[in-house]
Amino acid sequence: MFNWKVFVANYRVWRRSWFYPLISVVVALSLCLSTPVPGRALDFLPLLLQGVQAFQLSNISPNQEVDLGKQINQELVGSQVRLYRNPEVNRYVEQVGRRLAVNSDRPNLPYTFQVVEDDSINAFATLGGYVYVHTGLLKTADNEAELASVLAHEIGHIGGKHVVKQMQQKALESGLLSAAGLDRNTAVQIGVQLARDLPRSRNNEFEADQRGLRTLTRTGYAQSAMVSFMQKLLKKGGSAPTFLSTHPGTSDRIDALRRAINSQPSNGNYGLDNGSYKANIRPLVRS
Repeated sequence: MFNWKVFVANYRVWRRSWFYPLISVVVALSLCLSTPVPGRALDFLPLLLQGVQAFQLSNISPNQEVDLGKQINQELVGSQVRLYRNPEVNRYVEQVGRRLAVNSDRPNLPYTFQVVEDDSINAFATLGGYVYVHTGLLKTADNEAELASVLAHEIGHIGGKHVVKQMQQKALESGLLSAAGLDRNTAVQIGVQLARDLPRSRNNEFEADQRGLRTLTRTGYAQSAMVSFMQKLLKKGGSAPTFLSTHPGTSDRIDALRRAINSQPSNGNYGLDNGSYKANIRPLVRS
């Protein structure tokens, strides 16, 4: 038997469930349309009408960071970098990276390690655990510990959320931040630019070194490898490797690393077998 009283009561509840949120949206739109505001500062209307996601970089959540990093990575591998496709070398770099990641300052991120087909000596990282290493750097390293030292340094940037802070600074300088935050597409483009073009700050490099050294130590790799790799790059003739030209203050960083190693010595000496390392990257050396 149909119960009219129940129907009427449910109808009233249903009506309230959509009516009041609708009123809120209408009021918000009215405020946006009627309130005179300068420039981009309170431009909420496009966000409301187009459903654009805005990121508050000052308190971005890990899930948002991973999501944004995934989009930056898609843009990078889609048009900015060419990935090296040999499965053996990629698997090897991934294994080294994951061994370090679990001992990093942010072990819960879903890290991704990728090899970029480029003879320049470089490595970089972006949001959400994405780390990239050039084939030129893999060829330059003498052993796994030296490769691990570079990966640990880039993981250190992720641990310090340096890219997030740089994105916020870049958006502020460019006048791209609104009260709602930074919209997704703009955030992606800034992230791509930071990953590929802009030099790192001196303070960030020192911090990434220290974080990387701790990760390297906890993983059991030889601490000396971080110093030996930087020294090797400084001794190279000709133009400075990209890794150094975008990572300032290398001599000072070497001194700081030596002091840190002396203050926290370790018996770890894993990864110094040159022959084993060359065997693992043999397909790259042959190409």
